[in-house]
Amino acid sequence: MTREESILEILKTIKYPGFSRDIVSFGMIKALSVQEDEVEITLAIGSEKEHVIKELVRKIQETLKSKGDFKSVRLSFDAPRSAGNTPAPNQNDPSSATPRKLPGVKHVIAVASGKGGVGKSTVAVNLAASLSLGRKVGILDLDIYGPSLPMVVGIGETPKVTSEKKIIPLKKYGMQLMSFGFISGNSAPTIWRGPLVARMTEQFFEDVLWEDLDYLILDLPPGTGDVQLTLVQKFSLSGAVIVTTPQKLAVLDVKKGADMFRKVNVPVLGIVENMTHFLCPKCNEITEIFPGRGGQDESQRLDVPLLGKIYLTPEIALSTDTGHPYVLQYPESPISAIYSKIKDQILQLVEG
Repeated sequence: MTREESILEILKTIKYPGFSRDIVSFGMIKALSVQEDEVEITLAIGSEKEHVIKELVRKIQETLKSKGDFKSVRLSFDAPRSAGNTPAPNQNDPSSATPRKLPGVKHVIAVASGKGGVGKSTVAVNLAASLSLGRKVGILDLDIYGPSLPMVVGIGETPKVTSEKKIIPLKKYGMQLMSFGFISGNSAPTIWRGPLVARMTEQFFEDVLWEDLDYLILDLPPGTGDVQLTLVQKFSLSGAVIVTTPQKLAVLDVKKGADMFRKVNVPVLGIVENMTHFLCPKCNEITEIFPGRGGQDESQRLDVPLLGKIYLTPEIALSTDTGHPYVLQYPESPISAIYSKIKDQILQLVEG
């Protein structure tokens, strides 16, 4: 084992303040160098809370000096934070760009998938609905080519625009809602090239007037295209939730998306395995539709939690088609309990 590897093993014993996960699995160690009895570490920390940063710096220095027997432990930061150094950004490296925050929004959570057809939009809406039971929540559907939010919440209205040409989100189920489908109409085909999609994504972020949200849930299009790249390069995200189905084909594409988020220092909060099986409503027999254990495998590869495994029932499909979030329509069901557990884990990871 090299000296760098031994230091990483020591750092794995340090939990991020308020969390049960260590700083290495969170992807916070950006760079590491050792010279004799001196070690220098570059950290990628998303928090701007001064006390959190000071506590983490103290833990790292004390742990390495006691367990690693180092006389000097120097720490720096790879982006502007409440403490630490600020190196000049490299414009050719998307991971070094300084993302900006959305006004009026405390936390932004991206719900992503590697491929289409895994139920990502259903997961995004029900996660948002579960979060809305106690917090102010908004949903932004960023699938420019195939927006689904109008259908899954049952809205066909067009949002109002202020005199300053800012878009006012629609409201339903106690949530603020915005989708390109509200503007274009779900029946209108969208045939745009990549650069235009990227510009539309950025404008959509900047021109929507969110009202003091605790959480904004982003329903991303599948893959790692222009929307995702624009998003992670220019806007500050609290984390990403990756949705997959059990089979290997879905996981192959999921890996690309998860690795993209990690490359640009957006923490992957965990994996949600959707359509894990079908539960017959008449006999309660379980039928595995897709072979494999994709959610578990990917959570182990990334060293992040498997937040939940959601099975299929006819009610889930019906609630999506009729525009009623499942967790609000069936609040006492086992699936709603799973969503509640997913929500609680995300709150712990983001808020501590």
